[in-house]
Parts: sequence; structure tokens; C-alpha cells
Amino acid sequence: YLSQRRNAAAARRFLAKAVRLRRNWGPAVINTDRNPAYGEAIRKLKTAKILDDSVDHRQVKYLNNRLEADHGAIKRRIRSMLGFKSAKTAYATLKGIEAMRMIRKLQCILLEPGVAGETHLFNKLFGIYA
Repeated sequence: YLSQRRNAAAARRFLAKAVRLRRNWGPAVINTDRNPAYGEAIRKLKTAKILDDSVDHRQVKYLNNRLEADHGAIKRRIRSMLGFKSAKTAYATLKGIEAMRMIRKLQCILLEPGVAGETHLFNKLFGIYA
């Protein structure tokens, strides 16, 4: 999910959408960073009865460490590019980076493991014949 803003309204839309996707059960705990927008968004979702009152909101820096570690390489790449000029270019670039990372982490079907498999996949995708 990519938003142009990181405010309470954007956080509320994101969290409401995430909760709606899990219709059969709601979260017991929500871990976020220390951005105050998340606290306000969670309070509003509880008032609107979208979230249960028993949902615990934890704002501890290291609880999302697995996600942050996974996105660390992306953050380093973006930092070297000096950010993005528009949400459209950010979206397209991040989609490409994520696709490459999924291939690297073998989260797609490769016929052969390693660089040979990646090369074969791209040749097949783009119709390149050597």
C-alpha cells in the first residue's frame, strides 16, 4: 500500500481496509511505529466499531523488526536515488524493486535456481532468445 500522505486519514483507510480483508476474525494486537497518526486512526476505528475495543495497539520500535529488516535494502536504494518526484514514479519503481526481490527470494516459480534461472525467466518474459 502506497500513500502520498502519512496522516490519520490515510492510516484509518489503510487499517480499515486491512481489517475488512479479514472478515472472519479481527486482530488482537496491532504493531506500528511511533507515528501518532496510527493511534488516532485506531481510536476512530474502535469508536466506529470496525475494530474491537479489546485490540491492543503496541508502538514499540523493534516489534516490526522482521518487516523493517526485509525493507531495509529497498530503503537504502531509495535513499541513494534521493527519493521520488511523484507518487506515480514511486509506485512503479517500488513495484519493480519488489518483483526483483521476490524473484531473488525464490517466491516465484523458477525453472532453475540461481542466476541461470533468473536469466531464463527474464528471457521468457520479454521474448529474448539467445
